[in-house]
Amino acid sequence: MPTFRRPTRLPSSPRAVRMTSYRNPDKKVVVPPTAPRGARGSHMPTPPSLHTSTESHAVTLTLPVPPSVNHQYATVNGRRLLSSAGRAYKSQVGQLVWLKVAQSAHRATLLTRLQSEWLALSIRFYFTSALRRDVDGGLKIAQDALCEGLGINDNRIIETHLYKHIDKENPRIEVYLAPASSS
Repeated sequence: MPTFRRPTRLPSSPRAVRMTSYRNPDKKVVVPPTAPRGARGSHMPTPPSLHTSTESHAVTLTLPVPPSVNHQYATVNGRRLLSSAGRAYKSQVGQLVWLKVAQSAHRATLLTRLQSEWLALSIRFYFTSALRRDVDGGLKIAQDALCEGLGINDNRIIETHLYKHIDKENPRIEVYLAPASSS
């Protein structure tokens, strides 16, 4: 008996995952700057570059802001599932990660280190407003998407650093994944 095979779909071009209007756009909210590099309690180095790069030991990427927690999951027949917005985000991030790693001259060394060592993750969230989003709301989906794109299990991450910034013109997240320091 012949087996049925679903035809594979080509991924669509990147698109906005969610558009949000904000109340009180004139209200100024000041978010304190993060601790300076090398400050006490700061075990994770600041990413060496804010641009997308791969090194032989670390990955630095600029990615779109993930959908909010309220839009990441849907309940279907009593089961909690990843929503279409969540699936689209993970797919888009996976493609961006795969492209950047494929372009790296150090991809074999990089993937070997990331798959064999404990990892530290640093994410800088740049939101359009300080009051509309929690800094930890996008952690899980961003971490999952990044690790799936690299083909590694996210249980290798033993250290996480989250930072919240405001950039009304260019919302994004900047991700830095590297082997954790042994200290």
